[in-house]
Amino acid sequence: MSDERSDPIRILIADDHPLLREGIVAVLALEPDMMVVGQAQDGAEAVDLYRELRPDIVLMDLQMPVLDGVEAISRICREFPEARIIVLTTYSGDAQALRALKAGALGYLVKLSLRNELIEAIRAVHEGGRHLQQKIATEIAFGVAEEPLNAREIRVLQLAAIGNSNKQIAHRLELAEETVKGHMKTIFSKLGVADRTHAVTIAARRGIIEL
Repeated sequence: MSDERSDPIRILIADDHPLLREGIVAVLALEPDMMVVGQAQDGAEAVDLYRELRPDIVLMDLQMPVLDGVEAISRICREFPEARIIVLTTYSGDAQALRALKAGALGYLVKLSLRNELIEAIRAVHEGGRHLQQKIATEIAFGVAEEPLNAREIRVLQLAAIGNSNKQIAHRLELAEETVKGHMKTIFSKLGVADRTHAVTIAARRGIIEL
């Protein structure tokens, strides 16, 4: 009688950087219970390969062309609720992590933490658990306790981040300048900052906006 536990964990890697994919393949090749069955270079290809290969685990980058990681996670999980996806990214912000987890990811790792923690995360998620780095889990906990920026506030801050004045933002969004000033004041309050430079820095670090 065959032992199901002897079957290797079948892994799909989705990342647009070939060297990073090769590095992950090399790390996983040292583990006798793991096997890379496919590699995707963008989110759309990741969705297609998941349908074709039905891997046990997906290692998913967030910033990819064609379709980003969060949308790819969402599409895979809508079609295959049993999918087990671990985010592997350079972005440690709590807002990015929260979006990925809400989309259906069961793990979240920053690429710099690779090797031992990657192997641990794959095994934990494969066995039905979750895996979040402590630093990210703590940031999410603090972030959830705060009042989040709404879609309009995020758009205002994104425009401010690329150098637009309040007047220019008002023109772009077809709002009164006073309305934009009001949005900025609310943004400062929610992020706990006193000026737009600090607001942009904090929001970018947390993954609320992209620079």
